[in-house]
Amino acid sequence: MTTHLLSSSSINGDDVVNAQGEDLGHVEDLMIDTNEGKIEYAVLSFGGFLGLGDKYFAIPFKQFSVDRENKKMVLNVDKDRLKDAPGFDKENWPNFADQKFRSQIDAYYN
Repeated sequence: MTTHLLSSSSINGDDVVNAQGEDLGHVEDLMIDTNEGKIEYAVLSFGGFLGLGDKYFAIPFKQFSVDRENKKMVLNVDKDRLKDAPGFDKENWPNFADQKFRSQIDAYYN
């Protein structure tokens, strides 16, 4: 089995597309469970124009795959489903340690 490792700085800012190649935004940040030592969520910035009006989404990291050739993250979610997903704005981040929040996000994407 080949192990592929990426630095967080190489993922932050990466474009995100779905399986149909539609633009879904970019990775704004990664949320890391320091107890488990793994990435739990990628924060996806989607919508808006030139950074204005963007909506942020916490997406379970296991939902992503990597397109190494094109240096993009792939999220197998329909664009309309993403628009309806629970999100937040960049000035008001949720508490990622809140189990209720995590359960809501995990249920939406599973």
